[in-house]
Amino acid sequence: MSITVGDKLPAATFLRMGPSGPEPVELAPRLAGKRVVIFALPGAYTGPCTTAHVPSFIRTKPQFDAKGIAEIICIAVNDPHVMKAFGDSTGAAKAGITMLSDAEATFTKAMGMDFTAPAAGLINRSRRYAMLVDDGVVKVLHAEESNGTCDISGGEAMLAVV
Repeated sequence: MSITVGDKLPAATFLRMGPSGPEPVELAPRLAGKRVVIFALPGAYTGPCTTAHVPSFIRTKPQFDAKGIAEIICIAVNDPHVMKAFGDSTGAAKAGITMLSDAEATFTKAMGMDFTAPAAGLINRSRRYAMLVDDGVVKVLHAEESNGTCDISGGEAMLAVV
């Protein structure tokens, strides 16, 4: 069952690259008392993820800041090394977007947002979605019907409902 509006996000520990290598990142403290936008994508360096989804949040980051969004977090089922390189190569890290690795898809599965598409080489990946989270509770959830598009989960679509 997929998470829905009004649900509290499950506890989660992600990974990101720190100065000494991979380090854990607890989600709950990042959300406590804050409005945060989280978007997830099927994979770093894949088509729309690189050419549309991440760029849409880079473009809109200043407007989210102006609306009081404390943080924009990008999640993918990739290892933390890949997420760091992806954030650096797309400009997401420089723009201030937090890139987190859900390496084992633990959070993705707990959210009910996992899928597998062997023909596309995508095994145990995240559906494409974006959500507004207020103090750990989902207030807006835009999940794409097709993982190959980012019409309702892109930065501009989310900015319109924040």
